[in-house]
Amino acid sequence: MQNFVRKAVKLRRILPVSEEVWAKFDLLRILVRRDLEARYKGSILGNLWPLLNQLSQLLIYTYVFSVVLKVKLTLKSLPENNFTFGLWVFAGLLPWIAFTGGLLQSANSVVGQPNLVKKVVFPLSLLPLVPILSTFIESSFGLIALIFFVATISHTLHPTLALLPLVWLTQLLLTAGLGYLVAGLTVFLRDVPQTLGVILNIWFYATPLVYPASAIPEQWRSLVFWLNPMTAIAEIYRDIVLVGEVQHWGEWGVSSAIAVIIFCTGFVVYKRLRPAFADVL
Repeated sequence: MQNFVRKAVKLRRILPVSEEVWAKFDLLRILVRRDLEARYKGSILGNLWPLLNQLSQLLIYTYVFSVVLKVKLTLKSLPENNFTFGLWVFAGLLPWIAFTGGLLQSANSVVGQPNLVKKVVFPLSLLPLVPILSTFIESSFGLIALIFFVATISHTLHPTLALLPLVWLTQLLLTAGLGYLVAGLTVFLRDVPQTLGVILNIWFYATPLVYPASAIPEQWRSLVFWLNPMTAIAEIYRDIVLVGEVQHWGEWGVSSAIAVIIFCTGFVVYKRLRPAFADVL
């Protein structure tokens, strides 16, 4: 532990980051930890509940689409059966669960903390990030389970797993940008969270998460891949974890550019609305 602390101190000295930024990072880490502890405080299974919820969705969608609707899927290095289809669905659902869960909770992150908003010294830019990072960490349990299942079946760990941090960056930028936007707007328009829930339901079925992209009409397929960043993120998850070969470089690049634009736009809107938060709340 002492070695880890010493390395962290050395890293702080090397990186060109001010002490103020490091202080905000430490505060964000503490807030995320407290949020995770508070979510399942008093429950017997504790933080295992997110994994159980994710696995339950895996079983439901696998049964509906693979057993009832007889959807077939062939993946490199994995056998063609219902369980493989379930892993494919699970790989697409993981980023979606983290995305929607963090986004929905971030919508109320400002209005739910009026005491912190009215404190002059508190960095309000951290509030939307707390539920987003907490939900992302929770989804990592499901990702670990997915990698374990794939490694057990295929008897290999794909080297493409090293690209996961880059995919996470795209995913977090997209979620944080939209999180800033809806968190700021919710202070003035309390209908935003409900509207967001409707939009995400439509977005879910417009994204090939529980059905293969080949089921999309060809004239619409390019639009779904190039204009819907969650499609590219889900497919990259599948490429990296299941196939071991990135097949959607172009779509990933476009989704990353969209994520950066959305993050910058959301943060600017949030920053401009922030001075009025205390007056409204």
